[in-house]
Amino acid sequence: MEFRHLRYFLVLAEELHFGRAARRLSISQPPLSLNIQQLEASVGARLFERDSRGVRLTAAGRAFREAAGALLAQAEDARQQAREIEAGAIGRLRIGFVGSMLYRGLPQRLCEFQAGYPGIQVTLTELNSQEQIDALLHDRLDAGFIHTNRVPDELATALVHSEPFLCCVPADHALAGQPSVALAALRGEPFVLFSRKVSPDYYNRIFEMCAAQGFYPQIRHEVRHWLSVVSLVSQGTGVAVVPAALQRSAMAGAVFLPLAEATVPSEVYCAWKGAVEDPARERFLEMVRAG
Repeated sequence: MEFRHLRYFLVLAEELHFGRAARRLSISQPPLSLNIQQLEASVGARLFERDSRGVRLTAAGRAFREAAGALLAQAEDARQQAREIEAGAIGRLRIGFVGSMLYRGLPQRLCEFQAGYPGIQVTLTELNSQEQIDALLHDRLDAGFIHTNRVPDELATALVHSEPFLCCVPADHALAGQPSVALAALRGEPFVLFSRKVSPDYYNRIFEMCAAQGFYPQIRHEVRHWLSVVSLVSQGTGVAVVPAALQRSAMAGAVFLPLAEATVPSEVYCAWKGAVEDPARERFLEMVRAG
């Protein structure tokens, strides 16, 4: 039994006339008759009665018509779904992100993406950079936003955001009213730092920035999230060097000041598993690359 047989059967069941059915199908009557005979042989039952009075559905034919219609409808749904998946119009995307992306335009980008591709279901998971890399390698994420481009060969990356670092001090700190702060002015201050285990790139970058100014930061606290860094600073437990996006957190008690000297930028990369084909993810990456 083939889908062609079902289609021919349904047209004949509507027309109940071989000539009219053949014209609708754009074929001649002999091939139509042959296909109906093949279908009946495959089903093992007569589906039509043919006599001088015309063509009528048998009881088996009437029952078969409903099932045949459902089968063809399912086949058309499957065909349409396959086309939409191939075009990246429907699907599922599992996106990982570091917390600072909430202040780097990620919510707005996702709203824009969902407006353009409402058939793609997007789920977000907040993870640190290393956790995202592991999840990407094990196919638990489709794409992620991380703080490093030092990734295994299986992953591809694209720079999506670059911004300066700022000094973050408590509102009652002696430096809080300055227009800018030299890193050297933080010598001897207790630092709140992003955990080395969570993001070795950021940890080392801030250490190197301070070392270039002739001192090593005195670390009082190490935390897993940038908002935790800002929160601890706002409560007077130390100072920090943070990406500029964190000033959008508008956390009371924390003051953000430009650094007097030029430093390496804070960067975010989008990462994905390069060898895996995923049309929905490609539509998302197109938006990410376009900025």
